[in-house]
Amino acid sequence: MPGRVASLPDRIARLARRQGSISFAEFVEWALYDPEGGFYELGGRAGRRGDFLTSPEVGPLFGAVIAHALDSWWDGLGRPDPYILVEAGAGAGTLARSVLDAAPACAPALRYVLVERSAALREAAAQNLRLELPAFVLGPATPAAPGEQPEPVAGTGPLCTVLPELPAEPIAGTVLANELLDNLPFLLLERAGAGWLEVRVGSAEEDERLVEVLVPAAPDLAAEAEALAPAAPVRARVPVQHAARAWLPAALGAVDRGRVVVLDYAGDTLAMAGRPWAEWLRTYRSHGRGGHPLDRPGGQDITCEVAVDQLSRSHPPTADRSQAEFLASHGLDDLEAEARAAWQARAHVGDLEALRWRSRLSEAAALRDPAGLGAFRVLEWEVG
Repeated sequence: MPGRVASLPDRIARLARRQGSISFAEFVEWALYDPEGGFYELGGRAGRRGDFLTSPEVGPLFGAVIAHALDSWWDGLGRPDPYILVEAGAGAGTLARSVLDAAPACAPALRYVLVERSAALREAAAQNLRLELPAFVLGPATPAAPGEQPEPVAGTGPLCTVLPELPAEPIAGTVLANELLDNLPFLLLERAGAGWLEVRVGSAEEDERLVEVLVPAAPDLAAEAEALAPAAPVRARVPVQHAARAWLPAALGAVDRGRVVVLDYAGDTLAMAGRPWAEWLRTYRSHGRGGHPLDRPGGQDITCEVAVDQLSRSHPPTADRSQAEFLASHGLDDLEAEARAAWQARAHVGDLEALRWRSRLSEAAALRDPAGLGAFRVLEWEVG
């Protein structure tokens, strides 16, 4: 009879004792994505009943604006059919549901591919959306004459599917990642008097707590940190985001014609070095801030502000603006004006329709908030 699987903290502690310590990136990978105890496999998720709110969970308005953006990008590509949207880090499908409910003009051509590595969240997406087999969404074909290549069936969208990773074949369309890169594992470094230390994770001998272990950084890692934050003061900390930097070329490689769009809270490495590290390395649980990142592995979300300068070292973005500016450029103002007029016309009635329009105004305010979601950065890379 198989034995009981050890808890995630115990397994991390055992690994750390065996190896002396593990990197912070390894710890984040275990804490968030371990199949048997990771935060996202044990039910951690965005939403009002979840652990934190992202723009799609504020309400359907964000999805309606993304639908407008999809139409604009579709027009710019010459209205291809199929037109593919790959949402990386799609979670339970909240954004997909809002985009489809907004009925974009591109809907008959649209193939919506949700990419989500968490099996639990892929199952949740299947409850929220009608999903088709990937081969049907990415490659339905008409019967071809002998010697001819099959052709995609036009006008059959919108069709949706879910995958654990980016599609293998390049697409005509968009790869969109909303608050994904902040959840990718990262290394953590600290400025010492004469160089850089790597912040690793070990196990305390007396009670098996997970603890920080500071060791001299490997020469190449120290050189990278020095290049990113040469003026960092002693004891300042910075993230080194190899996983995010590896994701970007993979996403760009998944697009034949179109764009990659990243929405996230972001800054640059040197600026992070000048701030307390708990401001840009955050934990969340049940709509509140969590504890130290090493506390309760698997029991809280761990996020890190995205370092735009690190992404830009090999692939500078075509556009970089605030989320408030991005949403305004794709129709937020018009949707807000429509909601205000409808609310004013029905406020005296106070029925459900009036409340729906009033809610849309609240959503618009939240998405524009310069101290909140409105300050998120939107990075775009055009391809082809």
